[in-house]
Amino acid sequence: MQPRFANKKQRNNMKKTILTIATMAVMSTGMSQKTSSGINLDNLDRNASPQENFYQYACGGWLKAHPLDAEHSRYGAFDFLAEENQKQLKGIIAEVSSKKNAPGTVADKIATLYNIGMDSVRLQQQGAEPLRPYLEEINNIKNREDVWAELLKMHRRGYGVLFGVMGEADKDDANMCIAWAWQSGLGLGDRDYYLTDEGNNVAIREGYIKLMTKEFALAGFDKMVGIPADQLARTVMVFETRLAKAQNSKLENRDPFGTFNRYTLEEATAFTPNINWKNYFETMGIMKGMKSFNIAQPKYFAEVNKVLSDTDVEILKAYFAWHEITSAANYLSDDFVNAEFDFYGKLMSGREVNRPRWKRVTSTVDGAMGEAMGQLYVEKYFPAAAKKRMKTLVDNLITALGQRIDNASWMDKQTKKNAKEKLSTVLVKIGYPDKWRDYSKLEIKNDSYYANIVRSNEFDVAYMLSKINKPVDRNEWGMTPQTVNAYYNPTTNEICFPAAILQPPFFNMNADEAANYGAIGVVIGHELTHGFDDQGRNYDKDGNLNDWWTATDAENFKKNAQVLVDAFSAVKVLDDPETYANGQLTLGENIADNGGLHISYLAMQNALKKKQVNKSKMDGFTPEQRFFLAYAAVWASNIRPQAILQLTQMDVHSLAKNRVNVALPHITEFIDAFGVKPGDKMYLAPEKRAMLW
Repeated sequence: MQPRFANKKQRNNMKKTILTIATMAVMSTGMSQKTSSGINLDNLDRNASPQENFYQYACGGWLKAHPLDAEHSRYGAFDFLAEENQKQLKGIIAEVSSKKNAPGTVADKIATLYNIGMDSVRLQQQGAEPLRPYLEEINNIKNREDVWAELLKMHRRGYGVLFGVMGEADKDDANMCIAWAWQSGLGLGDRDYYLTDEGNNVAIREGYIKLMTKEFALAGFDKMVGIPADQLARTVMVFETRLAKAQNSKLENRDPFGTFNRYTLEEATAFTPNINWKNYFETMGIMKGMKSFNIAQPKYFAEVNKVLSDTDVEILKAYFAWHEITSAANYLSDDFVNAEFDFYGKLMSGREVNRPRWKRVTSTVDGAMGEAMGQLYVEKYFPAAAKKRMKTLVDNLITALGQRIDNASWMDKQTKKNAKEKLSTVLVKIGYPDKWRDYSKLEIKNDSYYANIVRSNEFDVAYMLSKINKPVDRNEWGMTPQTVNAYYNPTTNEICFPAAILQPPFFNMNADEAANYGAIGVVIGHELTHGFDDQGRNYDKDGNLNDWWTATDAENFKKNAQVLVDAFSAVKVLDDPETYANGQLTLGENIADNGGLHISYLAMQNALKKKQVNKSKMDGFTPEQRFFLAYAAVWASNIRPQAILQLTQMDVHSLAKNRVNVALPHITEFIDAFGVKPGDKMYLAPEKRAMLW
């Protein structure tokens, strides 16, 4: 499970065990009798050669018809559906708001939070006032005891200054949830922005200082402490750079063994005496039943220990104030919102204009009361037939993966046996949870937008921490039903497909099954493969961190996986500045794509034998060709150079184009389906193809 933290920039730097198909969210649609091929011919570019550039051939028509607008840094099939989903959620909120709701009900909370977020006049009038009490609290810090007390308060508000603590499964006993201490506290989200000059990192650092300077002044903190805003900004930049130097890299954090370091309370206190762990756990209400906890990055916490003893209190005050300000900014007046957008939206991702207020506020309501919104969404948009059909597809994919394991020539019998046992215990979640979250203790008032965000954050943090030192709830979901995405969680050995992904272009009950196997089938296979990728393979059937591989098979796995590392790392994604993909960072997702394609294709072949797929040509394409065209259609996407730089540096998923043109040459069935020959750009010699799942 991944915790929800208030500040998105800080959340993105926290531990996430959920492994997803994508980073975006989308909508739902109606379904009926199968009649079509499932391939939209308008999406194709018939002038392109499928043997030379399959992405352009399969998606060129879509790319031309959907140019980037000013609002987006990336716009693809996912984003198109995300826009529709936002409209549906807005409609749900409008319907709820139109009724006379009893005070304190979920409907009343949804309506109140939405209306206060939409009240632009009131937001301008309030300016920085909702933030002021927190800044005054920080300004009153006099000594190190006050610093520690303020850190605890900010952590309860969900702001991971210096570090974060959350509930995660015990990697030695995945049935129990324990406390995990994780590196955090960087306003730019990742250490590389501070430490390298690759891409546009230099400009980003300069822009970050300008952002801090502006917002320190807007908030009035410079006047409060009597220090110029630009001086405060540079102080924070130097301090965060110090933290960044001690943090693990993204690759280091992908190592499940390296990020699990068990400490008893006594051992942790001896290791980092300036971090008062006992007081922390007592204050957060998670001391009861605690036997041990995980310090994920010991090197970083050793530095935090030093920071708490050798850093001037005034520096820590500036750092705390900045994180309070930037966490609040998007819920204050337009001056703050625009400053945040100019940096995080324009400079970092290339967007030209901010999303309309109604979209931003809808997202806020969805984030604060996700399952409450999800319950309403499912009632309105999710057909029962979709869940039943999805269950059949999942069963077919599990069968196919079992066949792939049986036929894997690089694995011995014992490893195959262990893999099949793990596969047989996968927990499948489809549509929506059986039990909805209780929001009765969430307090939403008509005072200020930011005050409600703080209360929502405190509600979520308390909920997350309440799980620590208790058995893991395997029935809990890591995504809301209205999220168009899917995930695999290695510690619960579960795959989850929320209701909103059961729609075109992923899942279309109007279409022949070849297209469904190419789209949602690959998604299912992708998530199943995450249980056996370079991270997931380290967990056994019970979710424990446990090496169940023979030494020879482990070496074979690494050797085959390196083929994908090399293939993706060789791809230049941008000419200026010259930038290459990071095949090591994206390895897990690339393995999952590779496995998903192989597994779903085999499942389609099994369905063909049972006459569940039309073996004739439809719209001029064989079922095999329709399979790969449907797969490519999911990844149609236009993107700005700034977003390419940002995603290449930060995202564990490969860019959309590479998930087609780099992934498919490794699939022999694709080579055969489109008659790709040696000398064609989409051709890869058999001995160079990755062969895992």
